[in-house]
Amino acid sequence: MAPPEAAPLAGRRKRKRRGAARGGAGGGMAAALLLLLLLLAAGPGPGRADAGQERRDALREELLLSPLPTGDVAATFQFRTRWDADLQRGSVSHYRLFPKALGRLVAALGVRELHLALTQGFWRTRYWGQPPLQAPAGAELWVWFQPTVTDVDKAWKELSNILSGIFCASLNFIDSTNTVIPTASFKPLGLANGTDHHLLRYAVLPREVVCTENLTPWKKLLPCGSKAGLAVLLKAERLFHSSYHSQAVHIRPICRDASCLAMSWELRQTLTVVFDFFSSGQGKKDWSLFKMFSRTLTDTCPLASQSKVYVDISPKTKEKELLEVSPPPTSVHEAVVQGDKKTYAVYDLLSPSLFNTSRSLNVQLKWKRPQDSSEMPIPTLHAQRYVAGYGLQTGEICTLIYNTHPYRAFPVILLETVPWYLRLYVHTLTIITKGKENKPSYIHYQPAQDRRRPHLLEMLIQLPANSVTKITIQFERALLKWTEYPPDPNHGFYVGSSVLSALVPSVTAMKDMDVEQSPLFTSLFPSSDGSSYFVRLYTEPLLVNLPTPDFSMPYNVICLTCTVVAVCYGSFYNLLTRTFHVEEPSRGGLAKRLANVIRKFRGVPPL
Repeated sequence: MAPPEAAPLAGRRKRKRRGAARGGAGGGMAAALLLLLLLLAAGPGPGRADAGQERRDALREELLLSPLPTGDVAATFQFRTRWDADLQRGSVSHYRLFPKALGRLVAALGVRELHLALTQGFWRTRYWGQPPLQAPAGAELWVWFQPTVTDVDKAWKELSNILSGIFCASLNFIDSTNTVIPTASFKPLGLANGTDHHLLRYAVLPREVVCTENLTPWKKLLPCGSKAGLAVLLKAERLFHSSYHSQAVHIRPICRDASCLAMSWELRQTLTVVFDFFSSGQGKKDWSLFKMFSRTLTDTCPLASQSKVYVDISPKTKEKELLEVSPPPTSVHEAVVQGDKKTYAVYDLLSPSLFNTSRSLNVQLKWKRPQDSSEMPIPTLHAQRYVAGYGLQTGEICTLIYNTHPYRAFPVILLETVPWYLRLYVHTLTIITKGKENKPSYIHYQPAQDRRRPHLLEMLIQLPANSVTKITIQFERALLKWTEYPPDPNHGFYVGSSVLSALVPSVTAMKDMDVEQSPLFTSLFPSSDGSSYFVRLYTEPLLVNLPTPDFSMPYNVICLTCTVVAVCYGSFYNLLTRTFHVEEPSRGGLAKRLANVIRKFRGVPPL
C-alpha cells in the first residue's frame, strides 16, 4: 500500500501525461493544417484547374411581360447559363452552374446542338403576333450531332430515351416512324463546322401532354431551382391554368468573344405562358405579377450575374400612350424586335434601390383607355392549316400562307411531315397564289414506308407582296392492323404541325448589337443584316379520323355467348341433377274432419 504522501505525486504525474498528450495532438493538427496550406499554395494542379474552371460560367435570367392585342398577357422566362468549357473533350469533372446531367449527355453522345420543347396549346399568331420563341403542340426534339458520330440513328435513339427519363416525358416513343432528316430547315443556331444534313434528326409527338411532372425536372436544372430569383414565380397551379404553356431547353456552342477564337457552351431554359384574364373571371385587362402568378418577387438568385424584368410598354397607337406601369422602372430600353420598334420598362433586380422601398416587387400594368379591336396589328407572316374532304377514304390537306407586307416579297421554306398511314398523292400537289400557279424554287420529297418512316416534303416558295398562298395535297387513309390503334382510336390520329422558316423584311432598320449586352429574347435568332429577321412559325396540328373497327364487338360477343351458355347449361344441369319426390296429401286432424262433415251437409266441397 502506497504511503499517503505518494498519492498527490501520482496524480501530478497523470496530469502531466494528459497535458503532453493534448499538446501532441494540437501540434499534429497544426502540422496537418500547415501541410494543407502548402499543398494549396503549390503550383497549378487538377484541383486548381477545376477551381478556375468553375469561375468561367455565368447565369443570366430575365422575364418579358408583353400585353397582347387581344387583352391577354404573355410571360416569357429565359434562363441562360454560359460555360467557357469544352464539353466534347470529356475532361470536365466539376460542374457548378451547368447541369451535370445535360453536360454528360452532350459529351457522351456527341451532341452539337439540342433543342427540346414541350408545349400545351397553340400560339395564335394571327391574333397574338410573333412570339419570341414558338413551338408546336406536343413534344418537339431536333438535334445536330458531331461529325465524329459514326451511328447517328443509334445516338438519336439513346438520346431520346435519356431525355425521356430526365424530363419525365414520353420521348421514348420517338422512333423511325416519326423521325425525319430535313435538308433545308432547322439549320444550326450556334457554331457549326459544316451543315451536313445527315447529322440532323427531327421528330415531333403532337399527342404528348404536358403537366407538372415535366415542369418539376425542368426547374431542378436551374442553378437556384425555384427557391430564389425569377423562378419563384413558376407556380405550377398558375402556369397550367393558362391558354398557352411552352417550356424548352436549348443547348448550343457559341463564340466566347467577338473574335470567336474560343468556344463556349450555352444552355437556355425558356418558358412561355399566356394568361387570359377574361376566361379566368378577372373581367379586366389590367394585370400584375400577383394576379398572374399568385406571388411577387422578393429576392434575387445569388448565382445570377444579371436578373431583369422587361415590360413591353410600346405605344399601340400614334396618338397617345395606352399603358401605365408601376412602380417606376429602373430604366427604359428601346430596341427593334422582329421588325417593330419596341419600348420596354426595365426592372433590374440586382439594383440596390429596387428593394429599398419595399420588400417585394409587384409589377402592375393598367390600361388608360379600352383598346379598339381595329387597332390590332396583323403580323407580316402567318399561316393556318386544315383538313378538307368527307368520308373515311380520301381527304385533302390545305395550308394557307399569308404575306401581309404591302410591297416586299420574300421566300419561305415549308416543311411537311405526314405519318405513313396517310398516303399522299404527290401528283395532286398544287400551289396557288393570286389565282395563278406558283412553282416552288426547290422541292424535296421523301416518300413514306409503311411502318418504317413518314412522308417528308420540303419546298422553297416565293410569297408575293400582300398575297395568300394556298397549298393543297390529297391523301388516302390506310387500313391499320387492330394492334396498331391507340387506346382511344375514335378520338382520331394527330398529324404534326407544318413548319415555316423565313427571313421576313423588317419595317424598321435594325442595328447590330452585342449579344452579351442585348436582352435574351432578341439574341437567340440574331439578325444577319438590318433589313430582315428570322422567323420560324408552326401551324395547327391536324386531327384525322381513320377507318376504325368496332372494338366493342368482341365484348358484345363475349357477353352474349356467356349469357347463352349460362342459361342453356344451367337449365340442362338443373334437369340432370334435380330429384323428384311424390308427396301424398295428408288426411288432416280432428278439426279438419269435423269441418268436412259440416261442409258435406251444406253441399260444399270438402277441404
